[in-house]
Amino acid sequence: MDSQLLRFTHTNPSVKPLHFPHFRSFTDPRFIRVSSSLSFPSGLVSKRIIKCAMKSYKLSELSHTEVESLKARPRIDFSSIFGMVQPIVDDVRSRGDAAVKVYTEKFDKVKLEKLVENVSELPYPELDPTIKEAFDVAYDNIYAFHLAQKSAEKNVENMKGVKCKRVARSIGSVGLYVPGGTAVLPSTALMLSVPAQIAGCKTVVLATPPGQDGSICEEVLYCAKKAGVTHILKAGGAQAISAMAWGTESCPKVEKIFGPGNQYVTAAKMMLQNSEAMISIDMPAGPSEVLVIADKHASPVHVAADLLSQAEHGPDSQVVLVTAGDGVDLKAIEEEISKQCQSLPRGDFASKALSHSFTVFARDVVEAISFSNLYAPEHLIINVKDAEKWEGFVENAGSVFLGQWTPESVGDYASGTNHVLPTYGYARMYGGVSLDSFLKYMTVQSLTEEGLRNLGPYVATMAEVEGLDAHKRAVTLRLKDIEAKHASIAR
Repeated sequence: MDSQLLRFTHTNPSVKPLHFPHFRSFTDPRFIRVSSSLSFPSGLVSKRIIKCAMKSYKLSELSHTEVESLKARPRIDFSSIFGMVQPIVDDVRSRGDAAVKVYTEKFDKVKLEKLVENVSELPYPELDPTIKEAFDVAYDNIYAFHLAQKSAEKNVENMKGVKCKRVARSIGSVGLYVPGGTAVLPSTALMLSVPAQIAGCKTVVLATPPGQDGSICEEVLYCAKKAGVTHILKAGGAQAISAMAWGTESCPKVEKIFGPGNQYVTAAKMMLQNSEAMISIDMPAGPSEVLVIADKHASPVHVAADLLSQAEHGPDSQVVLVTAGDGVDLKAIEEEISKQCQSLPRGDFASKALSHSFTVFARDVVEAISFSNLYAPEHLIINVKDAEKWEGFVENAGSVFLGQWTPESVGDYASGTNHVLPTYGYARMYGGVSLDSFLKYMTVQSLTEEGLRNLGPYVATMAEVEGLDAHKRAVTLRLKDIEAKHASIAR
């Protein structure tokens, strides 16, 4: 999940980075981009200065308290953000479409005539065949994986005449937020709309910021039409979340809101789920993150690429490298990070993310995974020999990527798993978006006369213990009717 504008302050000042003579620091001048007016050994020249630095820690030399503090993320300060978002939430509630249009013009510099589009009335956009094929493959894989999550309804007869079951029903109306700030994310449109489609949600509102001409991103529209989205709200930020939560003249009110976003989107979701809007949200959101466990068999090129793939999301992203055992070529990894970062269009974002990220040295894979379970990353890459055998040791992670041929990018786009995942350590108690996220479950019980006679006396006893006489009578009065009926038949 990408939340690119969240502000942060460090929360683990008690842990001092360790420096090892045999490991070259990322701050080595040879691995820092310098301006074109300066010379440096590698011969690389850039107009930007990009530093790729990560602190280092050795687990065996840290106290329990210091290890614990490493799991802390950069702290998100919402105190001032709530103050800015609340007036927007209130204004959208009272003025509806008019307020959303004002904020869209103010923040996105777009003046809209029509705020909401009915997707069925829009033609399919004409995409480049290669792009269309990529999204079609992603759709098929995501659909197949989430369809497989459907569970068969089970009836259980707990005792003679007492039948119970659990049935699923789709959430009637859902809102899907697809960011469009520093990067357009049509993949998120697929990740959210496909499970909603399988679940059978009747109203699906997708909110995404409009282009400068007021248009909808063609790839987002293609994914929306393919996956059964009913409405597209051409707005972003807190105003879009508010419109879906309260409902406006043109935007249907939804019952649950999904999707990542910046600090204003996150704040609006948090505020509205505890308001009279009566909505729920998918999960707590935070900046993107990845933890990579690598041993001596891991390719430095691949490790560096995986770290940068999350660091480029934004300056508040966090990446963690955990080396497992001896023989890891850290110097080669550092050189690759520097080399690859220099050529990234979003290299500035990546370098800022690396500045508050870190490397951990573990004695072996067991210690590495133990630390990962403590950290509970959004994405966990296990790039070690025989990676599959370590899956059972993983307790806390949003999504896991096993082996040298499984980059995190495949999960972000097209393997089939969902990329809307818990961040900020919430993988300790939350899972990512799934088919179940779009369903609600009801329990159903049905008792026969025999069933009540079998179970009723126990229920009456428990109600009496709790002093709830009406509960007891709801059972005993029925039992008396049963006895009377049988007595009359016997006569």
